[in-house]
Amino acid sequence: MSTQEEVEVTTGHRAASVQPIANPGQHHSAGITVMPLRPSVALPPQERRATREFTRADIMTLIGAMVSGMAVTMLLFGTLTPLEGQPGFFVVFFLAFLVIYTVLVSLTENRPAVVDRVMTVLLGCAGIIAMIALASVIIFTVAKGWSALWKPNFYTHDMSQAGPLDPLTVGGITHAIAGTLIMTLIALIITVPLGLACAVFLNETGGKAAGLVRTVVTAMTALPSILAGLFIFATWILILGFERSGLAASIAMSIMMLPIIIRSADVVLRLVPGNLREASSALGAPHWRTVWHVVLPTARSGLTTAVILGVARGIGETAPVLLTAGFTSTMNLNPLKNPMVSLPLAAFEFVRSPQPALIARGFATAAFLMFLVLVLFSLARMVGGRPAGRLSKRQAKRAAVHSRKDLARFEASHGEVIA
Repeated sequence: MSTQEEVEVTTGHRAASVQPIANPGQHHSAGITVMPLRPSVALPPQERRATREFTRADIMTLIGAMVSGMAVTMLLFGTLTPLEGQPGFFVVFFLAFLVIYTVLVSLTENRPAVVDRVMTVLLGCAGIIAMIALASVIIFTVAKGWSALWKPNFYTHDMSQAGPLDPLTVGGITHAIAGTLIMTLIALIITVPLGLACAVFLNETGGKAAGLVRTVVTAMTALPSILAGLFIFATWILILGFERSGLAASIAMSIMMLPIIIRSADVVLRLVPGNLREASSALGAPHWRTVWHVVLPTARSGLTTAVILGVARGIGETAPVLLTAGFTSTMNLNPLKNPMVSLPLAAFEFVRSPQPALIARGFATAAFLMFLVLVLFSLARMVGGRPAGRLSKRQAKRAAVHSRKDLARFEASHGEVIA
C-alpha cells in the first residue's frame, strides 16, 4: 500500500496533492495546495527611508512650494481678486503652500509618505508659530520694562517712598518679591502633603471613591482662578471674619496648585513598574511600606517636577491675591495680618497707572516674573528629564558605597559562621 493510500485509510480523506505552479494567481480546485515558484533572479533589497530627516529633494520641494504659494497669493491679492489685509494674505499663502506641497510630494511618493510629509510640515509650522508668539511676548515685555530692569533700586527698595511722578531711580519691587516667596512657601506647605497623598490614593486604591476623586480633580484643573479667590474671600474673610492677609492668598493659591500637583503626580506614579511592587510584597513588606520605600523613591524626580509645575501655576495668579490679600506699597513680612502684595498683582497695579514710570515698573515686574517662571520650568525639566528609577550620579555613588558596606558586612558574618 502506498503512502497516499495509507493516509486515506487512516484519515478517511483524500490527501491533498502539492503541485508547484508558475502562476500563483490562477484559481484551482478544492483540495490542492498551491506553491508559487521562487523567482530565478533575487529581488534587490528595498532601500530604507528615513522618516525624521529631510533630504535635498525634500528641501527643494519645500522651497518650490513656498515660492509657488507666494506667487499664487500675490496674484490673488494684487491682480485677480479684491482681497486685502495682512492676516488674510498669510492665511491664503499658507493654504496655497500646503496644497502645492501636497501635490508636489504626491508626484514622487506613495500615500503614507505624502501623509508623513504633510503632517511634518503642519506640526513644524505650528511649532514655529508658537515660538514666534512666545518670543514676541517676551521681547515686548522686556523692551517696555528695560528702563526699569537695569536699575539696582528696582530689586532692593519698595514703593513706600515713591510716588506716581517719581523717576525710576526711586522705589522697587522688594515687597512684591518677598510677598510672592512667603505666599508660595505657605501654599507649598499646604498643597504638597495633600497633593502627594491624594495621588497615592488614586494609584494604590481602586473603586468608586478613587474614580470620583479623579473626576473632581480633573474638573478642578479647569477651575477659573477668580472662583478660587471668591470662595476664600467669602468663607475666610466674610464668614469667618479674618482680615485680608498673605495666609488667605496662600489658601486661594493652594486651590489652584492642588489639582496640577495631583494630576502630574498621578501620571508619574503610574509609570512606576508593577514588578517593583510585586517584589516588595513578595518579600513580606506591608502595603504602606511598599509605597513609602519603593514607589515614592522610584518616582522622586517626577514628583519633584509635579511640585514645581504646581508652583509655576500658583505663582502667576493675580485675581485670588487681589481679592484675599489686597494691595500695599510697603514691606510686610507677616502673612497673618495686614495686606500683602505679589509680583503679578504689583505688575497689574503698576500698568493701570497712566504715568510712564509706573508703566515701565509694571512691565519690568512682569519680565522679572517671567524670568522666575522660566527658571522654575527649567528646573522641572532638569529634574524630571531623568526617567523613573534611573539614579543620578550622586545617588549612584551613594548606592555603591552602601553596597560595598553591605558586602563587607556579609563577608564578615560569613567568616564568623565558618569559624
